Amino acid sequence: MEPVELGKSLIVRKNKSYVGPSDMNIANATSDCDRFVVSEGFDAIQGSEFEREFPLAYSLVVHKNADLVERLLRAIYMPHNVYCIHYDQKSSDDFKSAMQGLTRCLPNVFIASKLERVQYAGISRLKADLNCLSDLLESEVKWKYVINLCGQDFPLRTNAELVSDLKMLKGRNMVETKQPGMKIRRWSFHHALKNNISEYYKSPHKTFKKKPPPPHNIEMFVGSAYFTLSREFALFVQRSPLARDFLVWSEDTYSPDEHFWATLVRVPGVPGEVMRSVPDITEQASKTRLIQQLHGACVRSAERVLETPT
Repeated sequence: MEPVELGKSLIVRKNKSYVGPSDMNIANATSDCDRFVVSEGFDAIQGSEFEREFPLAYSLVVHKNADLVERLLRAIYMPHNVYCIHYDQKSSDDFKSAMQGLTRCLPNVFIASKLERVQYAGISRLKADLNCLSDLLESEVKWKYVINLCGQDFPLRTNAELVSDLKMLKGRNMVETKQPGMKIRRWSFHHALKNNISEYYKSPHKTFKKKPPPPHNIEMFVGSAYFTLSREFALFVQRSPLARDFLVWSEDTYSPDEHFWATLVRVPGVPGEVMRSVPDITEQASKTRLIQQLHGACVRSAERVLETPT
């Protein structure tokens, strides 16, 4: 929140002075992997023994601007970590080629085995992360925590700082989770996709068909679509009948990614459970993500400052 730095970002936004390589440029650059890895500095990235003993996993759900995805990947890259990229099936062919090129050149980066046509506020957004989560759990890398990102994120912590902070969590999860308030409407009624508007702007709309309450008497909470989850909790989500039933129930709700994680971390007995006695964990209190609004422009940063673990 330094005023001078915020002012600089406003100027950049206003002037739109940065124009990065096109998706095709990135795709072409990755056609020669040896040259690409050296030119972009991936070969020079090394982690300490401290970091190698605590590998991380990442789920990147992306759909445009291959240059920003490549820049983000380079900023969070470590050869001992593992990275899953899920690109939207509606993305351009050039963008898809660029993502495939990145995974061809970097052995610990891969494309999700199942890809979704992602619709805003629909179940497909949640399934994109779940698809990556499933693949990451099959990886030979025995990662300790998984972090999900979008293509317009950027880290505020180094990998070493992340590892140090995540170790302090001791298996607990870092997820925004709070009482739903008026957002209870999101799951009180069945939601369906409209078919009379352009695909890009499709989102679920409320019908007059009421939904039954969530299964297993689950108490509902809301939060963010973004998370920092322990491996043990990720395994619970994949294997638990309760989690599967909750996912099925959530399919016709509005923006299920904003209540799925926030609710499951509150279920009694889950790995890294957020206790009922803990008050609402807001976006800022979760210390997982910083979203700064600048004159209507959303500048997102994957902030990993975990001084107050929950």
